[in-house]
Order: sequence, then structure tokens, then C-alpha cells
Amino acid sequence: MVLESISRIIKMQLPAYLKKLPLPDTIGGFARLTVSEWLRLLPLLGILALLGYLTIRPFLPKKKKQRDSLINLKIQKENPKVVNEINIEDLRTPNVCYCRCWRSKTFPVCDKSHIKHNELTGDNVGPLILKKKTL
Repeated sequence: MVLESISRIIKMQLPAYLKKLPLPDTIGGFARLTVSEWLRLLPLLGILALLGYLTIRPFLPKKKKQRDSLINLKIQKENPKVVNEINIEDLRTPNVCYCRCWRSKTFPVCDKSHIKHNELTGDNVGPLILKKKTL
């Protein structure tokens, strides 16, 4: 049923549609088309533009992946890795590490993604470590 409908559209309706289009005989004829004639041509021109783009797309240059960039631009640049520890009395667990490189798959908790980031970029960012303060 579906293939019959598609077949009918391609064999009968498409040629009838193409015959009714106001295609000029010369390039100069396009300048003489009226607004309504241009509007009738728009669907065909859109499909042709799409097909042209899909044809040349494999040959277009690929977009380069965005390279990681530095996150820490000026804080403690003399240290190999910036890690801050804060003691908090009301912490339930002994240690909690929070991500500051924005690369963690478990954000906001650190998963040590900063190690790969630092190797790629030469950055020195590290986690924020909250420690339970012992009295």
C-alpha cells in the first residue's frame, strides 16, 4: 500500500508538478519571474539545494575538535597542582572531593579527570577536598 502510493506520486504526480513549474528557457528569464512564480519554484529549489549539500558534504573539511584550554589562568601557578583542603566539623563522610576542572563525568564530585586535562594542557588544576575536622 505504501509503496503503491510512493510509486503513484513519482510516476504521475511528480511529472505533472514539474510541467506546471514556471521554468524559464534562459537565465535572464529568472529575472522576469513574478513573486508568485518564485514561490511556486521554492519547494523544488529547496530540494535541489538540499540534495546538492548532501552530495558535497563528504568532501567538505571536517570541523576540528575544540582543544582543551587552560582553566586556571593565574592562581598558584608556581605549584604543580592546585589542591585546597578545608576542614569542616559538620561533614558526614571523612573526605569529599569536588571537581574544579569541569571535566568530571560525576560532576560536581571529582573523578580525577583533571589528571588527563593537566597532561593535555599543561594546566595545574586539582580538586577541592573537604575533610571532616576531628576534635
